[in-house]
Amino acid sequence: MSGLHFAAVNAEGRVADLDLLPAAHRVLLKMRAHSEPGGRIEVDQATLAQMLNLSRPAVNAALRDLDLALLVKKKRAGVYQLNAMLAAYRSPEDAIAAVQAMPTEERLTAPDFVERYRRAVAAYQDQLAEKRRLREDAKRRQNLKAVS
Repeated sequence: MSGLHFAAVNAEGRVADLDLLPAAHRVLLKMRAHSEPGGRIEVDQATLAQMLNLSRPAVNAALRDLDLALLVKKKRAGVYQLNAMLAAYRSPEDAIAAVQAMPTEERLTAPDFVERYRRAVAAYQDQLAEKRRLREDAKRRQNLKAVS
């Protein structure tokens, strides 16, 4: 990223408001450092884990947190896209055009950006709890069948 000098906004303060997992901050910084102009990055989870001396599950959880925060989107296996307001660009015009092209609800400056992240995290945690409950119910039913 040596030739990139322009960012759409100074977004670090807004990102700090999100209470991301510590590993998510590290993954985000590493991805920003290695991204192409406009925020595209080709890197797999195993490589990120090795670069940051983290486990692959920790990187997976960090990427999920970044996705819930709308900071990093997975395009396909090993290809990610940084939020346009976090990416670096070759010129200020490129940065402005990228932000203008993005949906307003994905902008870090949206008034409810932090609250939407918190709701997304709560919804994800609710999904996990429901899956655990269903697994436990299925196991309980199977145990009852075995007893009867």
